[in-house]
Amino acid sequence: MLVLLVPVLPAHAQAPSPPDGGSADAGVSAAEVGLARTDAGWAVEVVTPDGGVAEPVFIPPALTRDAPAPYPPELASERVSGVVQLELLVDDAGEVESATLVRGVHPLLDKAALHAAPSLRFSPATVDGQPVPVRLAFEYRFEAPVVAEDARLEGPVTLRGLVRTKGNRRPVVGATLVSDSVPDAPVQTDTQGRFEARWPSGGHRVRVSAPGHKPGLFREELGTQEALEVVYGLAPLVINPYETVVRGDRERTEVSRVTLHDAELREVPGTMGDPFRVIMLLPGVSSMLSGVAYPVVRGSQPAATGYFLDGIRVPILFHLFLGPAVIHPDFIDAIDFFPGSPPPRYGRLLGGAIEGRLSRPRDDRVHGSAYADLINAGFFLETPFVSTGTNVSLAGRYSYTPWLIALAANKLQDPPQSGRLNPKVILDFWDYQLRVEQDVGQGKLRLFAFGSSDTFGSEAQDEFGDTALQSIIFHRVDLRHRHPLAGGEFEIGATWGLDRFAVTSSTPPSDATSVFIDQGTWSARLGYTAPLDPKVTLRLGGDVDHKRAIVDFYELNPDEETAEFAPVALATFLGAWAELVWQPTPKWSVVPGLRVDNYHLSPGIDRTALEPRLTLRHQLTDSLVLKGSAGLFHQPPTSLISLPVVDVGSLLLGLQEGAQFSFGAEWKALQGLELGMDVYVNPLVRTIELTPFSDEGLVDDPDPLPTPDQDPGIPNRDDINFPDFKSHGLAYGLELLVRHPLGDNWFGWLSYTLQRSVRRTRFYRYDVEGNVLGEASADLPFAFDQSHVLNLVLSYKFSNSVTLGGVLHFNTGRPEYGTLGTQTHRAGQDSSGRPSWVKVDRDSVDRLPPFFRFDVRLSKSWVYETFSLEAYLDMLNVTISQETVSFEYDGGGGRPLSKEAVGLPIVLPILGAKGRY
Repeated sequence: MLVLLVPVLPAHAQAPSPPDGGSADAGVSAAEVGLARTDAGWAVEVVTPDGGVAEPVFIPPALTRDAPAPYPPELASERVSGVVQLELLVDDAGEVESATLVRGVHPLLDKAALHAAPSLRFSPATVDGQPVPVRLAFEYRFEAPVVAEDARLEGPVTLRGLVRTKGNRRPVVGATLVSDSVPDAPVQTDTQGRFEARWPSGGHRVRVSAPGHKPGLFREELGTQEALEVVYGLAPLVINPYETVVRGDRERTEVSRVTLHDAELREVPGTMGDPFRVIMLLPGVSSMLSGVAYPVVRGSQPAATGYFLDGIRVPILFHLFLGPAVIHPDFIDAIDFFPGSPPPRYGRLLGGAIEGRLSRPRDDRVHGSAYADLINAGFFLETPFVSTGTNVSLAGRYSYTPWLIALAANKLQDPPQSGRLNPKVILDFWDYQLRVEQDVGQGKLRLFAFGSSDTFGSEAQDEFGDTALQSIIFHRVDLRHRHPLAGGEFEIGATWGLDRFAVTSSTPPSDATSVFIDQGTWSARLGYTAPLDPKVTLRLGGDVDHKRAIVDFYELNPDEETAEFAPVALATFLGAWAELVWQPTPKWSVVPGLRVDNYHLSPGIDRTALEPRLTLRHQLTDSLVLKGSAGLFHQPPTSLISLPVVDVGSLLLGLQEGAQFSFGAEWKALQGLELGMDVYVNPLVRTIELTPFSDEGLVDDPDPLPTPDQDPGIPNRDDINFPDFKSHGLAYGLELLVRHPLGDNWFGWLSYTLQRSVRRTRFYRYDVEGNVLGEASADLPFAFDQSHVLNLVLSYKFSNSVTLGGVLHFNTGRPEYGTLGTQTHRAGQDSSGRPSWVKVDRDSVDRLPPFFRFDVRLSKSWVYETFSLEAYLDMLNVTISQETVSFEYDGGGGRPLSKEAVGLPIVLPILGAKGRY
């Protein structure tokens, strides 16, 4: 084997020998090229395909164009110096394909080096004359600038001003300005992007350059009496690039958590730019129906997962099931998703937790955005008042275009007869958000108000038509204060809320019914986090939630008029929790926690839940982490989604109870990739899932099932031991996530979920004629069980600010139980012996067919002096795939039997534009 030593590259920034674990994969068809460790250092080795020794000629790359990294001016006073080590992937053309930080010095120095490195150019490395890609170690040496104490100003300032990025008006730090007239007197911008130049009077051609920006050329005429004030705008190389985000997130102690930022929230195809809809593409999540954004997490009901916004529980998260979330995207900075084992601060839930973190108020200048698409229009405005330490943010959206969709639906209705107009289809929503944040001493006081409204149904257009409308409205006003206390941080908050569910119907000539269910909420919470010593951190908290539900009922018919106003539920929930983060060694993290909840439903119903929790993390190697968790969880009975009164009044049935156990690993060994795996087992000790779509129930009690023509409905207060929804079960599965976070102009992930969720179920046995023979019980798959779910997400931003992304989704079908459609039938016969469809026993039903969907997003951005503009096309289900939700069984009674799939391809083409200021 021939060994050729790789020489060190001479350059402004030096390239030393590769670090341990380095490799150079050469694209050569006749030989395999790699790096090997020798006594003399790192070397290239070449082996022929037959294992013989080759004698190649290897020519290493040489630096042909330097790309100095400017020293950040804001570090000059700190005198920070050092060497930033990078690993460069240089392609066969000599261009830097990627730059990875190997060893840093300071975040600002690291960032400067990473910005400058892509502009380096090399002569291609060759093996036997053939260009090959290589990996190089590269160094940027930074030395703090030296300013002589006796320096004197030479002449007056003749040019001063500001250099900022076009579009977002962000100051450019470290931009270099050079005049053709005095090329040896360059100046740089400071931390505010400002500069001063002492150049002689006369004409100047000023060249302005900065990493990540296109160079600018400006002509100025300078005088001698006063300084010329200017503002220079530099166009970015890429508008809103996919840059690696470095944030001061809280230390990772959870076992199952996925955090998304920036473009990962707003530029995922098929999500309408809504951050919360991205959750549907993460591991551990399946869906009720394609396009419906309420997640089924680890085989639990959608309502078993809690939705939070900075600790505030959100009752309804999405508009009209298919629409965006009720929070404007620009208010969301990041989303934490806990598919299982959420920390003890999240209580009263049996499944996972989803928390949106509000964006941090910006105090540098006014920010705003506005957009319009085929679903809705919205705006966001943020204004700082620096003199008083106040920041005000306002956002809102209105669904003017669903009215167009409703108009199209109305046009498809039958033509009016006898002068009567068809009822008008109504689909409408709006939401609002207001935040006021104020500095108070060393702490911050924040008022945050938000609300949402959805209305759907049909409305009469004349005196002969029928009206049937439903609406869901909620409001929240939250006031909180954060303040340093005894070496930690103390937080206290209070929230007022109102939820309203309304049903209005009328039938000519005088029948009318209106039902308003109002639920008022008062809640308070407090929390405290403090380090006890370098290895131990204590977190404490408590909360109280008081709910009062009232029904306002009005009915008018020819015989009588009825009006009732009555309270139906009054409940108070109390909770307290504690968590200890213990790191006995740098490689171990042990987090025991405990949560205690009391549920009180007046009069006289009290439930108490004790929830111990434990998580462990072990840093096995520099790139591999092992993790595990266990805990108990409780929640009041749940319906399909959270609804006023149901969430409170159903407490008379008792609490649901389950345990969660998980084990997993996180691996960061591959370049730019993060791999995660979780295995979970969730014993469901007691479930009460109110899903009144089927005539058969989930029960533990030996009481007989209701007859098929009975609607179990939701039990009333006098039927505390109502059995039809009580059960127990088990959920278990495997989750895989391969993720490339933001960076290198692209992001994406591959998620795969293998999940099974079963419930103990009692059901009927039928004979060949469809008659009930008796009852049986078995552990059957949950109504929303989807065994396999696969998602592939990719998005790439090109150098011309064009972004192209796609999502590939696949899932296997749910059991055909009749929960949302029909129950499986088989060919049988009626009492006359003629062919007929007969229900199969519930333990013999088929699964619905698998479903495949492809989403796409294409956008183009333009930058102007003070704002940027983006046009985009975002389309869910571009393949127009139809998901089967049930089957239509036709025939019988002498007619031929037929079976036809029932489903509607949900396609959401969103064409819109967004401007940012």
